[in-house]
Amino acid sequence: MKTTVGSIFRAALLGCLMAAGVAQAQITDINSAINKAGRERMLSQRMAKAYFQLGLGVDTDRSKRVLDSSISLFDRQLVELKNFAPTPEIKDTYQKLEGAWIAYKDSLVGAPPNPEGGKKVLALSEQVLALAQQGTVQLEKHSGTTAGRLVNISGRQRMLSQRMAKFYQALAWGASDANSAAELEKARKDFAAAHQELSSAPSNTPQIKEALELVKQQWFFFENALNQKSTGDKKQLTGNVATTSERILEEMETVVGLYERLTTK
Repeated sequence: MKTTVGSIFRAALLGCLMAAGVAQAQITDINSAINKAGRERMLSQRMAKAYFQLGLGVDTDRSKRVLDSSISLFDRQLVELKNFAPTPEIKDTYQKLEGAWIAYKDSLVGAPPNPEGGKKVLALSEQVLALAQQGTVQLEKHSGTTAGRLVNISGRQRMLSQRMAKFYQALAWGASDANSAAELEKARKDFAAAHQELSSAPSNTPQIKEALELVKQQWFFFENALNQKSTGDKKQLTGNVATTSERILEEMETVVGLYERLTTK
């Protein structure tokens, strides 16, 4: 069946992307660079989400795999992006990101997850995200193409999916800060607005339109999970967010890959 095959393909794709030790092709063009730069943004949020889920005891085996594979992938892509950097300004951004990443990684793996450590992880995830965002925007501007912009916007959707889950789990665990609830709501609005923008892009192919429709379906389930009342079973509520955030990420990886292959100027 079409849907089943597509789902298997997307799950396999995400598994390949996130599996530790899997060899990846080096960056060969600007769209590939924007995609990987944007994926670094997503990973900054996904790692914090996984850390909080381990603290909460949510699907611990999978959460540990998510954390470990995300750390490995972030490391590899950072090396690639530093090597590819087409301007001194972009190279400087990735050198700064490397410094922030060292501190963040140490907080993620230096001790078993605990609420106090979680507050530090939350703060450092924001610092790493800011630099990863800066590098992605710089690469998009260097590209100067519609395709580059679409890769950036769709890639940011991946990040927002993990950002929403990160703040939800931080709030559930008691590792949030004063801005967490507001940032969660902002990310929800940003995701919905960007999906509308992507859906109306003139350069969308039939395949991209179909993939965006699948994202819309997963967004329905993810948003329902985010809307769950906190008075319910915490393990079930946080587990639902963990699962649905991974599913929408799978769909968005497909969308970004399709935009990466566009040749629109």
